[in-house]
Amino acid sequence: MMNSISNTIKYIGVDDLDIDLFESQYVVPEGMSYNSYLIDDEKIAVMDTADRRKGDAWKENLQAALHGRQPDYLVAHHMEPDHAALIAWVLDTYPGVQLVCSPQAAKMLPNFFEGFNFEGRVMTVKEGDTLALGQHTLHFITAAMVHWPEVIMSYDSQDKVLFSADGFGKFGALVNETDDWACEARRYYFNICGKYGVQVQSVMKKMAAIDVKTICPLHGPVLQGEALLEAVKLYDTWSRYEPESEGILIAYASIHGGTAKCAERLGEVLREKGAKKVVVSDLSREDMAEVIEDAFRYPTVVVAASSYDGGVFPVMHDFLYHLQIKNYQKRRFGIVENGSWAPTAGRVMRTMIEALKDCEIVEPMVTIRSRMKAADEAQLEQLADSLLG
Repeated sequence: MMNSISNTIKYIGVDDLDIDLFESQYVVPEGMSYNSYLIDDEKIAVMDTADRRKGDAWKENLQAALHGRQPDYLVAHHMEPDHAALIAWVLDTYPGVQLVCSPQAAKMLPNFFEGFNFEGRVMTVKEGDTLALGQHTLHFITAAMVHWPEVIMSYDSQDKVLFSADGFGKFGALVNETDDWACEARRYYFNICGKYGVQVQSVMKKMAAIDVKTICPLHGPVLQGEALLEAVKLYDTWSRYEPESEGILIAYASIHGGTAKCAERLGEVLREKGAKKVVVSDLSREDMAEVIEDAFRYPTVVVAASSYDGGVFPVMHDFLYHLQIKNYQKRRFGIVENGSWAPTAGRVMRTMIEALKDCEIVEPMVTIRSRMKAADEAQLEQLADSLLG
């Protein structure tokens, strides 16, 4: 785990190895990091706090870095409780501290800290404002909707460090960090920030105008050198909603196994016909966030589902609903439906896909009745040819 970013920027964040679900929905088997930093200059700035879950450990790290001194500023880039839970404690413990945040964040403070008196303790900043600490000067960048409306980033022109809030974050505690940044960063991006590609692109343009040597996110490792360049490249691809890799995702929702066998057979047919990468995912059992990640990663998705209560099996509805709310776009879809007496899944899936932006449905739609039969093979062959054509 890191101790310092530079001679004067210290890491004071904490790992959380006890958490099971981040935001009560994303599995995090490798834990989470709640990153926080301290800039040690003529004026001392604390950059964000941490989740209350690990409040005691964070307080110890802060006090150790201060060596008995008093901080001057607490910069809150993002008001989400995993980063801002300890704001009131800092202001109460250090009466001379000024809270620095966006005007939108200032309006949110009473939502989280009822009864705390912030009068005279808050300095609001907007795009282009600066805060001089001594040798270090922070330049503030608005980053609205990446991924909350109050978010700001800050750029230290002395050490060329971008404090990027939730941007460039990833799942996983730092103690468990590996060289494969992209895997969990990808799952994090599409599920946390994926809806807001336009806003991420706006921030990317601002980043291009400054010399960033280090990115300090609120989750995951500090990025420098080749790792930074690769992360910026991937963020540009992801936020444009462009596919990252060649491949086909087959996401299926099966009740009694018939749809599963059909989906698996379609995967085999696609591979036999030359598809380089085919991922087959069981929506009932696999991590939904992982399947959403793959849907964004590849240019082509096949949805295969059983009919259910005159509609579609619920986990498929949930999957397509997730794509809708994440602003999913620019992809090709194949559809496979199953129904024992009155197939309805295809109609529901088609309607939901048609609501997505710039998404094409590849024909033919395949319909099977309960179990795949020899006569259905021709349908799969036709769909596979269309998907690869």
